[in-house]
Amino acid sequence: MAKWYDYPQYFDMLFRDETPVEVEFFEAAFERFAKCRVKRLLEPGCGSGRLVVALAAKGYDVTGIDLSPAMLKYTERKLKRRQLHATCVLGDMTSIEAKKPYHAAFCTYNTFRHLLTEKDAVTHLQTLADAIAPGGLYILGMHLTPEEEYDAVTERFTIKHAGTELKTTISVPETDEKKRLETLRVKLVAKRKSGDKIKIESEFPLRLYTPTQLKRLFKKVSDRWELVESFDFAYDIDDPLPFDSELLEGLFVLRRKG
Repeated sequence: MAKWYDYPQYFDMLFRDETPVEVEFFEAAFERFAKCRVKRLLEPGCGSGRLVVALAAKGYDVTGIDLSPAMLKYTERKLKRRQLHATCVLGDMTSIEAKKPYHAAFCTYNTFRHLLTEKDAVTHLQTLADAIAPGGLYILGMHLTPEEEYDAVTERFTIKHAGTELKTTISVPETDEKKRLETLRVKLVAKRKSGDKIKIESEFPLRLYTPTQLKRLFKKVSDRWELVESFDFAYDIDDPLPFDSELLEGLFVLRRKG
């Protein structure tokens, strides 16, 4: 059975419709909340590079970091095809370095939750703060866990693009609340125009955060970051939401202190 991250083109398909909405939100947030002119951008865990490419096309100086060589090669091919430039770095989210400060960073759709321990999460936020200019932003998005007991939901959807049909099932077969980990299972069936089918299945752990637990994490790095505003996955810059127990699709704008 093939693995998800070995097929960046299908990973890209899953989120491509979200890209214009995210980019519009990012630019509005840069304008509204940053205390510096935003030019240099960083995406930790950039995956297939859909946001790296989209923002490079807008004229930003973008760097994407990821642990997957296949994802980075796919990003580089997309950049070359569109005659764009961005920097692709094979690296870890817990050891971010910058020769020159970035003005903003973004990490959406649960990528942050691949950091499986509190120590790694804190280290990421601290090292990122060292790489971001004072007044710069970090836009962080993730699903949060309800404070009360809940049943995990299985998602099924079909996407069609350029002659390829992608049927996707996302489920959570295992949850360990004590360790604050859940196992995410992703199954995809890609049917090409030629009639060929590829079946892909991957499982990987993600760290769990209730709203209270995420607030506690932010407090640990409050000497470097301030929470400016919170939103949800509607990406509506004019509709901020309170960071309370009801916010389970969290989109947070953090600003570098100093």
